[in-house]
Amino acid sequence: MKVVIMEDLGITARELNELEAPFVRQGVEFVSYPRTADVETMIARAKDAEAMILANMPMPGTVLRACPKLKFLDVAFTGVDHVDLAAARAGGMRVSNASGYSNEAVAELVLGVVLSMARNLRAVEDRCRSGGTKAGLVGWELKGKTVGILGLGKIGSRSAELFHAFGCRILACSRSIHPDAPTWVEQTELEELLRRSDVVVLHCPLNESTRGLINAERLERMKPSALLVNAARGPVVDAAALITALERGKLAGACLDVFDREPPMELADPILQAPNTLLTPHVAFATRESMSLRAEIVFENLRAWLEGRQQNTVL
Repeated sequence: MKVVIMEDLGITARELNELEAPFVRQGVEFVSYPRTADVETMIARAKDAEAMILANMPMPGTVLRACPKLKFLDVAFTGVDHVDLAAARAGGMRVSNASGYSNEAVAELVLGVVLSMARNLRAVEDRCRSGGTKAGLVGWELKGKTVGILGLGKIGSRSAELFHAFGCRILACSRSIHPDAPTWVEQTELEELLRRSDVVVLHCPLNESTRGLINAERLERMKPSALLVNAARGPVVDAAALITALERGKLAGACLDVFDREPPMELADPILQAPNTLLTPHVAFATRESMSLRAEIVFENLRAWLEGRQQNTVL
């Protein structure tokens, strides 16, 4: 049994060795590689493997179709839109993800970027370092504000808890009603959420129903004083429409951790010049704790599959 690890999992060599050891004793061979975008290189690395571990590197169908031995894709990520699931299905492959590993990490970053924007932290630090004052940079408080969360899964629910602890009113919108949600979460329709929220947080998956969901029309429904936070996937938001709304003062600001393409960003990308933005290079999921938890989940997924069962099932 050969398992190929297609990219670094963000843990120490010692952690990786400890996770691999029980499998190695059972005859499993692990081979680790640095990440690559070259299709031929990916094929050469994976063609003899029965299982593949990857994080968020794109995995095209061209690669999967060229690996006839491959039966299990162990994705060290929550979203799997970067994997050609149609090709995996056609090849009879099973797919599991690492759902749950970054609940705390993502929710904490969302809270952090909102606080940063609310208190103008980047600008006031620059002022302080240049001998200036707070003049014109007085911020606002979260307490009493309405936070609308699109996607009330585990990450969205944790974000709701954190904002609620700061004294915010919580609105939420999901594909279905969550009967187990706390009483302080008001579940409503998207249009109502956009109209009423001071902060809108996106935690929804990317699929055909959510691609371009936050478009020009929906941005117009938001308060001009509102802040948009995208911790979901870049294409959930129409980037051109968002830039226009920011430039015209139709929206007070945006915090983006995800974009139409995975960072590094092209320096000519217009979003880098948009006003009133806080941009991070897809780091919401990445903490020391979440990387360790993610690796544990991935190897538990592998163990389950080897035992003839499957957990965290995507396909």
